[in-house]
Amino acid sequence: MRAASTTRGAAPRLEPPGLRAGVVFGALILLFAGLGGRALYLQWIDNEFLQGQGQARYSRDIEMPAHRGRILDRHGEALAISTPVKSLWAFPDRLEMTPGQLTELARVLETSRAALERRIAAAEDFVYVAKQVPPEVAERALALRIKGLHDETTYGRYYPAGEIAAHVVGFTGTKDAGQEGIELAQQAWLGGHVGSRRVIINRRGEVVEDVASIRAPQAGRDLALSIDSRLQHLAYRELKAAIDTHRAKAGGLVVLDVATGEILALANYPTFNPNRRDGKVAPERMRNRALTDVFEPGSTMKPFTAAAALEAGVVRPDTMIATGSGSLTISGRTIRDAHPVGTLTFEQVIQKSSNVGTAKVALGLPAERMWRTLSDAGFGAVPRTGYPGEVSGRLRPAKSWRPIEQATISYGHGISANLVQLARAYTIFATDGELKPVTLFQDNR
Repeated sequence: MRAASTTRGAAPRLEPPGLRAGVVFGALILLFAGLGGRALYLQWIDNEFLQGQGQARYSRDIEMPAHRGRILDRHGEALAISTPVKSLWAFPDRLEMTPGQLTELARVLETSRAALERRIAAAEDFVYVAKQVPPEVAERALALRIKGLHDETTYGRYYPAGEIAAHVVGFTGTKDAGQEGIELAQQAWLGGHVGSRRVIINRRGEVVEDVASIRAPQAGRDLALSIDSRLQHLAYRELKAAIDTHRAKAGGLVVLDVATGEILALANYPTFNPNRRDGKVAPERMRNRALTDVFEPGSTMKPFTAAAALEAGVVRPDTMIATGSGSLTISGRTIRDAHPVGTLTFEQVIQKSSNVGTAKVALGLPAERMWRTLSDAGFGAVPRTGYPGEVSGRLRPAKSWRPIEQATISYGHGISANLVQLARAYTIFATDGELKPVTLFQDNR
């Protein structure tokens, strides 16, 4: 007989209890060692991280605005001043308001709820909810009792002369930085430097203590212009009247002191009111046409042609010039006088503004000689008044002139200039040929 086997399978092998305990204990040791090492690293090696996180819970840096310098006329009359206004600010993570409060705040600030939400959402640590608002508007906003909403006194720009001196002075933007005119050109002089202060806040985002002034604000400096406010007012009034009388689209007027080159008045029309900040001013109203726009001077160039010819000795005041029937053809192009007058003295050519007579005299001059006279009078060069965007006009090199071009340039066609250039050029007739540097500033910088 076969004996029956009593073995049904191999018995499982069990890990010794001591081994499993060792593995668990070792893992715990490694874990605690890692935590201890990390704590040691943060406390002794990279402790700036923990300090920064801690300070972020209770301290903030707040900008301190700088007082912008005044712009004055030559007699000390204010053309631009900074007045105290209010700005509303908050820490976005501490700002708490209901939908109803948000809607009401947008109404008080005269903006849309969506625009206000976007402004707050785009900020990280600090946001100006509204800048440079009247004190009464800030009071109505704070009366809504919105948690985390604060106010501070800043400065807003005001222009006493308004539209009369707008193109000279320019204006500032919402951050009180120059955007146009002298405000832009002299930003470094007028703007100063903003400061900052560190404050402690509570859990509701309210400032409870000033810790320190990190950087004190540095006020801007006053700037005196060569402009005379009284002459500026008269210039603007007369310019507007002339434009209305002649139904012109635009115009400019410049008053210069021939002895010093100082601009005493500079007016443009149409104009704008720099005290309005609603952004609805048409761009063409903001152009300082007297410095940024060029035109063909026309017959106002004839005295310069006369000066070049007299200085070169090719004519005298009594030299007879035959203008014939009032027409002159050069290379297939015909130059005409508005009123034919026959033979004239050179003096009469200028008096009667004869295109034909002026062209004949110009063609008797070397092109280089004529170009030099115009260049020495400032044509083709930037006036360097200190105003941003001023242009040089166009005076092509003499070597590129053809006879017909030399003839037309003599009476102001084929050349371009801005109004200040032309006014400055005319000062040579009052200073024995000396061209003064033209400026918008008194010598105080």
